[in-house]
Parts: sequence; C-alpha cells; structure tokens
Amino acid sequence: MPLSPQEIASAAAILSQRRLAGTQGPVLAAACRPQTLDEAWAIQQAVASQMNELGDAVGAWKCGTPAPDRLVAAPIYASTVHNEPVCPVWAHEGRCRVEPELAFVLRHDLPSRVQPYGRAEVESALGRAHVALELIDSRYEASAPLTFADKLADGLVNQGLWIGPEVPLPQALGSSHMRVRWCSEHTSWQQLDGVHPDQDPLAPLVWLVNHLSQCGIGLAAGVPVITGSYAGTIACPVEETLRFGFGDGVEVSLRLIARAR
Repeated sequence: MPLSPQEIASAAAILSQRRLAGTQGPVLAAACRPQTLDEAWAIQQAVASQMNELGDAVGAWKCGTPAPDRLVAAPIYASTVHNEPVCPVWAHEGRCRVEPELAFVLRHDLPSRVQPYGRAEVESALGRAHVALELIDSRYEASAPLTFADKLADGLVNQGLWIGPEVPLPQALGSSHMRVRWCSEHTSWQQLDGVHPDQDPLAPLVWLVNHLSQCGIGLAAGVPVITGSYAGTIACPVEETLRFGFGDGVEVSLRLIARAR
C-alpha cells in the first residue's frame, strides 16, 4: 500500500532532524521508507514544509534531466546558501564534497500554471548566471544500501550551495563544456575537462520549471537553480583555503569551515 500522510510526515521528521543536526543514520524503517518516486517526492516536499515551519525556507533548487527511474529535483534551504569567502559545512573526516556547477537566477517569477513553459520563455526570464559549488552531504550512513527513492526523499545528497562570481549569461548558456581546476593549501592544481551532464545547462531548468508548475509550485525571481556538475564530485579539505578555476576567466578562493555537531 502507498505510504499514508502520517508515514510520509514521520519519514520527513527523521530526515529533517538529521539535516538540522548534520547527522547520518540508517535507511528509513520499512513502515515509512519510500518505494516509488512519487512517495520519495512527497517525503522530500514534507521535509521542505517542516523546514519552512522552523524558519528555513527553500532558497535554491538543484535539478537534472529526469529518466524513467529518476526524478532529479530537490530544494536547497536558504540558511545553507552562501556567497562569502568563508562557508560553513557539515564535514566528515576533515573533508566536504563539492560539485562545480553554474547557477541560473530568474529576473522575474515563473508561477505555476496549466500551460507548459517553453524553452524560449524560460530563457527570457533569466536574469544572470554565476559559478557555483554544490555542497554535498547525505542524511544516511555511508554503508546504507540506498535506492534512488531513498536519495530523492533526502534531497539528492545536497547540504547547501556556495555561489561565486557572475558570468555572462550567453557564455553560461553555451557552456556544454567547461574546464575546472582546483587546489588547496597543500595540493597542486588539479585540472578536469568538465562536461555538463546534459551538454545543455538550460535544459534541466526548463524541465524543473514545468515539473514544479505541475506540482503547484512556482519558481520565484532571485532563486538560484543549479543544473548539473561539470566535474563530478570533489572531496575537499576543510579549514584550508581552496582555489577553483572555472573556464578560462573565473578564479575564486574560499575556505570551508566545519560546523560543530
């Protein structure tokens, strides 16, 4: 039988509590563990509702092109969206994983509606783009045997977002490929030949706008949206100055600081 509203709320309470405390645990008990993408999405949205009640509204979104067995969309909470050179993170064994991305920001709202949004309409609503780092963490133990539904319910291993300098919007929209390089205080530069997972950074955003619209959710102006990592996941040391290069023209420095549990 499908999960009941009470079971969805129970699952969401466990995941939201772990998110707030920066802790990890086993997979959810069978009585409230999602078996389908619809159940996982319902739990994820119940987490968002509980976080909002605690004063932490959705401040950004992550997305990717879906597949029959995958729904790639998750909120990022406002308290975890950063743009300062010092960025607090939940760390494990002195490291935090990050994913180099582009963040797109709308200049006007795209409210929920019956008629689907076309690509040109979404593109015309864009205001700016930034280089960004998705901050990665899971609310499940590393050894937990996870399904995609488990990950979707938990927000697709997101713990936050760091937003860097603005880049020209036409350049961002054309960035099917982007060289990424990084180093820390104690490591030399590492270079990665970055490729967008869809080779089209706008396509996932167009899908997200319409998916949210079908769910009765609008996408507001000023809310950043990331659409896929150009270089997979990078495990970075915390408490060190990190340098990242995006393409040929943007270089940033930041320091990830471990949050106390």
